Amino acid sequence: MNDKAKAELAPTGVLRAGINLSNFLLVTGRSANGDPEGVSPDMARAIADRLGVPVKYVTFKSPGELADKVDDDVWDIGNIGAEPQRAAKIAFTAAYCEIEATYLVPAGSPIQSIADVDRKGVRIVTSARSAYGLWLENNIKQATLIQAPGLDGALNKFIDDKLDVLAGLRPGLLKDIEKLPGARILDGKFSAVQQAVGTPKRNTAAAEFLAAFVEDAKKSGLVASFIEKHKVKGLSVAPLA
Repeated sequence: MNDKAKAELAPTGVLRAGINLSNFLLVTGRSANGDPEGVSPDMARAIADRLGVPVKYVTFKSPGELADKVDDDVWDIGNIGAEPQRAAKIAFTAAYCEIEATYLVPAGSPIQSIADVDRKGVRIVTSARSAYGLWLENNIKQATLIQAPGLDGALNKFIDDKLDVLAGLRPGLLKDIEKLPGARILDGKFSAVQQAVGTPKRNTAAAEFLAAFVEDAKKSGLVASFIEKHKVKGLSVAPLA
């Protein structure tokens, strides 16, 4: 155990773990005392156990809000998708798990494949500041990208404004499609949201410790055991770095 990493990760004697509540695959419920439960909180607790300190969950409504607090000393680790915009201030591990991001199109849509989406005149709606939304911002060249607040906001805008494409995580779109007769989810993925563990860039020893911990958690079957325990569909263990 690296003392410098422990000092950086638990300066208050407790590992303060930033948890994004909007990812329903990684946070699947609440315990009797109100703590979040799921793969992401379990990862945080396992890191705290390895450090030999208690864990305290600091919850956020969205990954963007969690990332915004990187300079405010409210969390020591943040469990969110690793994206270039966020990596400016946050040192991320390799992903510990990943989720397919793909597109849903309405009944009668001429769009047949993911390659058909990024074309002039196509309007895509996505949840603002989600990891896959950031990917679309960086990669969509021809189509029009519309950001809506939250998953429900994106779905409502898709329906109300009769938009062409709804971008989202495959498990979420599988729920949305039940409300949309004739809609289709396209095969394949435009991206996979890589769920990682981040710590403020200044924590260099902590970043090394977390990187090694995550690789070990994938290799040992720990991540797979968390996915199985919470019976999460649509989440897979990320490949080794």
